[in-house]
Amino acid sequence: MVTAHYIFDPVCGWCYGAGSLIGQLSRMVGVQLALHPGGMMRKTAIDAGFRRHILEADQRIEAQTGQVFGAPYLELVASGATLVLDSYITAQAVIAAGHLGLAEVEMLHRIQQAHYQAGLPVYRTETLSALAGQLGIAPEAWARAMSQAGEEVEAAVRHSRQLMEQFGLGGFPSMLMEREGQWQAVGLSRFYGRPDEWRSFWQQQLA
Repeated sequence: MVTAHYIFDPVCGWCYGAGSLIGQLSRMVGVQLALHPGGMMRKTAIDAGFRRHILEADQRIEAQTGQVFGAPYLELVASGATLVLDSYITAQAVIAAGHLGLAEVEMLHRIQQAHYQAGLPVYRTETLSALAGQLGIAPEAWARAMSQAGEEVEAAVRHSRQLMEQFGLGGFPSMLMEREGQWQAVGLSRFYGRPDEWRSFWQQQLA
């Protein structure tokens, strides 16, 4: 068994770009995927200057990874409408899904699709609750799981940052591979748009 430690942020565009690779990895027999939220930003209203930066970055992400950004999202970023990003409550939702026995990567995928495709306000608890409902989670169970995850998210972010510092990782997304007690960094960016090479890399690690 090989463990892939994925250090991510739900509202990081490059993490959205890596989504297809992470989804592929999550389905690979012999690989255990462990998610570590990075806490890129606390709840923040994005100003016009940063919006321009986001749109320029999104063009590069789409070109390099093939991940498409939805028209509602692009219109939201380009407009003067309220745009709020919150790494913490979205990470909290990912952790909560794990407490309910669901794959954390599935909740991450739902959050990314809601934000980067539909332009939905994923910083709002009601949006996250609706996404949980799509996964068959009852509102009461979701509320309890979110409360528990709320007590854990800060520690999870600290652990992620410790891993990044320990292994000299520069940003999101980042990945570490753990095998037989040995750890090494995996350069995700070289596999953007190369799913076959990504699959072959992990198959070699499992051989």
